[in-house]
Amino acid sequence: MFDIGFSELIVIALVALIVIGPERLPRVARTLGALLGRAQRYVNDVKSDIQREVDLDELKNIRSTFQDAAKSVEQSVNQAGEELQAAGESLNQSVSGSVEAKNESLAQEPAADNAIPAASAQLDLGLEAKPAADPAAAPKD
Repeated sequence: MFDIGFSELIVIALVALIVIGPERLPRVARTLGALLGRAQRYVNDVKSDIQREVDLDELKNIRSTFQDAAKSVEQSVNQAGEELQAAGESLNQSVSGSVEAKNESLAQEPAADNAIPAASAQLDLGLEAKPAADPAAAPKD
């Protein structure tokens, strides 16, 4: 931390013993130990608070990443749903168009059937104008 070696610590202890004296040295050492312990706890608390903030920021980044991924998945699902709905609508339209065409063809078929009897009626009229040979009225041989 301060790059102090063992020899330098012995010099500091000898100077403290001479300046403070042997009677007050244990009390000063105890007070210094308590202050150093408090400083270490404070530094550890600050480190843990900083680590929590970093972790919180990482979690927020992860959360935003997941939210972006969820939005993109939701958009793709919505797009696929719209495509399916459009395909369903086009199928419904084609089915209804074919049903309408079939109905129209069925509606036109009776008209065509009506045209045939009308033509046969004209033919019948044409045949009535000529005397028809009746097989029952024909002479028997």
